[in-house]
Amino acid sequence: MGNRVCLPGLMSFLWCGSLDKTLLNPAKAAIRELLPSGLRESISKVRSSVAYAVSAIAHWDWPEAWPQLFTLLMEMLISGDVSAVHGAMRVLTEFTREVTDTQMPLVAPVILPEMYKIFTMAEVYSIRTRARAVEIFTICANLICAIEELEKGAAKALIFPVVQQFTEAFVQALRIKNKHEVDDPIDSDGEVLGFENLVFSIFDFVHTLLEKKKFKSTVKKALPELIYYIILYMQITEDQIKVWTANPQQFVEDEDDDSLSYSVRISAQDLLLTVAAEFQNESAAALAAAATRHLQEAEQAKNTGNEHWWKIHEACMLALGSVKTIITENVKNGRVQFDMHGFLAGVILSDLNLPSASPFLLGRALWAASRFTAAMTPELIQQFLQATVSGLHDSQPPSVRISAVRAIWGYCDQLKLSESTHILQPFLPSILEGLVQLAAQFSSEVLTLVMETLCIVCTVDPAFTTSAENKICPLTIAIFLKYNNDPVVASSAQDIFKELAQIEGCQGPMQMRLIPTLVSIMQAPPDKIPTGLCAVRNEFQVFKPSLHHFNRASRFFQNGGECLRAYVSVSLEQIAQWRDEQGNSGLWYVMQVINQLLDPRSSEFTAAFVGRLVSTLISQAGTELGDQLDQILRAVLSKMQQAETPTVMQSLIMVFAHLVHSQLEPLLEFLCSLPGPTGKPALEFVMTEWMSRQHLFYGQYEGKVSCVALCKLLQHGLNTDDKRLQDMVVKGEEIYNPDDGIRTRSKSAKNPERWTNIPLLVKIFKLIINELSTVVEANASRFNATDWSQDDDYYEDDEEDDPDALKDPIYQVDLQAYLTDFLTQFAQQPCYSVFSSHLNNAERHTLQSIGL
Repeated sequence: MGNRVCLPGLMSFLWCGSLDKTLLNPAKAAIRELLPSGLRESISKVRSSVAYAVSAIAHWDWPEAWPQLFTLLMEMLISGDVSAVHGAMRVLTEFTREVTDTQMPLVAPVILPEMYKIFTMAEVYSIRTRARAVEIFTICANLICAIEELEKGAAKALIFPVVQQFTEAFVQALRIKNKHEVDDPIDSDGEVLGFENLVFSIFDFVHTLLEKKKFKSTVKKALPELIYYIILYMQITEDQIKVWTANPQQFVEDEDDDSLSYSVRISAQDLLLTVAAEFQNESAAALAAAATRHLQEAEQAKNTGNEHWWKIHEACMLALGSVKTIITENVKNGRVQFDMHGFLAGVILSDLNLPSASPFLLGRALWAASRFTAAMTPELIQQFLQATVSGLHDSQPPSVRISAVRAIWGYCDQLKLSESTHILQPFLPSILEGLVQLAAQFSSEVLTLVMETLCIVCTVDPAFTTSAENKICPLTIAIFLKYNNDPVVASSAQDIFKELAQIEGCQGPMQMRLIPTLVSIMQAPPDKIPTGLCAVRNEFQVFKPSLHHFNRASRFFQNGGECLRAYVSVSLEQIAQWRDEQGNSGLWYVMQVINQLLDPRSSEFTAAFVGRLVSTLISQAGTELGDQLDQILRAVLSKMQQAETPTVMQSLIMVFAHLVHSQLEPLLEFLCSLPGPTGKPALEFVMTEWMSRQHLFYGQYEGKVSCVALCKLLQHGLNTDDKRLQDMVVKGEEIYNPDDGIRTRSKSAKNPERWTNIPLLVKIFKLIINELSTVVEANASRFNATDWSQDDDYYEDDEEDDPDALKDPIYQVDLQAYLTDFLTQFAQQPCYSVFSSHLNNAERHTLQSIGL
């Protein structure tokens, strides 16, 4: 350990210190002369420490002051001394991680050919040394590609000469699993350097090639062989069979699409998905050919008595099922020749009928079948469904039952898409019975899978779900109560409640079961229920005077306000009718909460979500608020003068944006009747803050509300010749002096920001154009995105999940079309030429893009 402490300190003193360099040069030279011998030490920790020191010095001194370094390292690599080879490789690994773009042209021609030799000489070098060679090559390739972006020709000179032979060597290395054992599979830094690490390194290298445009063709050429060996490494290992048989929960976790586990099998599957996403048509052809070849070889192995033949079947099913979309589409279009019916009936169904098949083969067959319903006849689907239902039985091994659950989810999902759920209907009673049994017998990972599947089963046939509500709802309630501390299971239970709530026949019975349960939870003694539920119960006391004594914690107020908004949204009438013992209505209590959220004395973060609460109350109550609306708006204005955080200001400004849609004229009159913080009407304060922050607003729904409100303001100001808006002046664009250079704090203090001043309506016009530009860019990115998944091509948008927002017609507005139409019509106005004279080049370009 002393070595590891002393060497870095000495290096820091000699190479990074402030002493006269001429005095230190003799000492540095002596260290460079002596230090490499430490790379031959038999103690691995000493070698590692010396390697770190050598690589660090090389970063400073190579090649000018230490030109012989790489000659020394190359001699060690071919010396046959195990310790020397390890030491040299550690130096090269550390050095390449820190190598500079100026050093790489000197490093690559020396290192890369040697790394190729080391990797290909399996009989000479150990697995961990060969794995380091792959790592070093990958690091160098990444940096060379980065250099290429700035210096054209770097890749051609440094990496092209060797990349093809490296790729071929990697594919060759995957052919036969190296049987040699590593004496020390874990190095001094705790890094595993066995055969698996070599495979990981090769797969990582292929990922690197795919990330670089110039090298994709190299992978494309090798696809047939690469995919063949990828399938080979997707086979289940004996260790996995032992672990999964003993622990079904681990089986679920390891085989989940979002698993945090990592293995050669998962790494191979990940690479398959990557190449399939990059080369869809070519990968489909290569995969079909590779699977056919593997299945033929498996049949030969089976006939010769090889007991592991089934593992290749299982791996082929996993591979084809993982990318089923590109397979089915290419087979359907005739671009790929693959006997899909033969695979489904002759392989999958045949394996399911084997008398003594491995449970993991049976489970994979059930899952794989559920992926290809689009390629099946109704009769074949029924055969597989019957096998899947049988797979749920108590008598089946856990792995088969778990796979059957996954298969049921797949059938429900696929048959819903093809509008063929009638095929499922005869099997639903048996499916439900099997799921209920599993839910009662397992917990954690398996239970989550069962609950997710039960949720989708509820959506298949409303009539069946209604008839089975007396089984589904009690089970879900029981699981929710038992696993309320498990967020994943509890969330799955809530999803089932949501599905039941959308089926009219289930609503009444579910309420009769669920409400007494919730009431009993709220009435239970605090020591009898979990802390989380106790806190929920406390929130249900929102309509009691005790809210005056509420904790002023920001998070408490935020969550409490959101909870209250849910009540206001769905049942304001009941709230207004309720009275406490003193005669105060529920609406009065709502006002008290809003006042506390907007209290200037409290933290500004208490108002982080108040905008939606206030807007919901105004939209639901309408004119019933009377003078209370003025009281709310005054409080919002006061809070705006205190707030600084963008999210809080957005929440507050959105109150006025909503009112622009529903009560524009009353809003303007109200804001003009109150003084702002500068003594001018509050309207100027609100507009100034809104205009300066519009570009910072986030959220799909909020963006639409504010953008459409801006259009309405501009239209109103022009149509009615409203002087309140027309005479107002706000900040336009910042004035930059090109001679100022970078603005430091001292410069900013001496020369404050300078802005142009422009009419408010012109500012609104410019903001609308900028919003259109942002929307066009976002839509273009969405259109061009290739976020390919193993199921379908899709783009996962930032969907709004707030029920109030989803019900608002503004949410359904196509903002790009709306703004384009608005600006097109505005261009016909006589004032357009005056407004357009204030535009900058970017804004003019945006208008030109829509033909203006």
